[in-house]
Amino acid sequence: MKSIIIGGGKIGYYLLKTLSERGYGVVLVEKDENSCRRISEDINARVICGDGSDLDVLRDAGIDEAEIVAAVTGKDEENLVICEIAKAAFNIRKTIARVNNPKNISMFKALGVDQTVCSTEVIANLIEYEFDAESCRIIQTFDLGSMVLAETLIGGENRWQGRRVGELELPPECVLASVLRGEEVIYPRGDTEIREGDRGIFVTSQATLPKIKKSLQTGANRHASKKK
Repeated sequence: MKSIIIGGGKIGYYLLKTLSERGYGVVLVEKDENSCRRISEDINARVICGDGSDLDVLRDAGIDEAEIVAAVTGKDEENLVICEIAKAAFNIRKTIARVNNPKNISMFKALGVDQTVCSTEVIANLIEYEFDAESCRIIQTFDLGSMVLAETLIGGENRWQGRRVGELELPPECVLASVLRGEEVIYPRGDTEIREGDRGIFVTSQATLPKIKKSLQTGANRHASKKK
């Protein structure tokens, strides 16, 4: 999977650095030649000098193969236009926009932007969890990105499979809100068993999410015998 970052300011720079260090395919598009040169010297990643709202520039960045576009320029109107172009012209599955003015958040969402956030780390995590959606994916963010609503699909190596809710040992910052079983919505109690094919919906903090993701992927075999 590939992601494209539009905007090479502080957020774009650190976002490119973070995702590159985590081993993800990522390309940065930035208008300013000096910024492009500086970023290219500092980070071993592809940097394209150009306007992120230009269709040819986006094609050069590989948008036809991209899954995610993150518009993180310093201007809200530019970020909105870029996200709309990515959706309308290239059918990008996921668009993420930096919002500098919180008053614009509702407008961005009304016009089809999938996620609106401010923090570099929040954006990096959103992209990473989209890449690893089979384990855990973010559905929505709250409180300027500090809290998330996330989903995990039960099956395979997922540690929750075959366990009861009371056995999950969730951290204090995590609440299991519901279990989706086909068309049925289950409001979990301590004795609710989580089965293969279920989807667990939970609320947690951004800081706790990586720990939950890690715990979901380990120790699955140890609990396999607890199925009904």
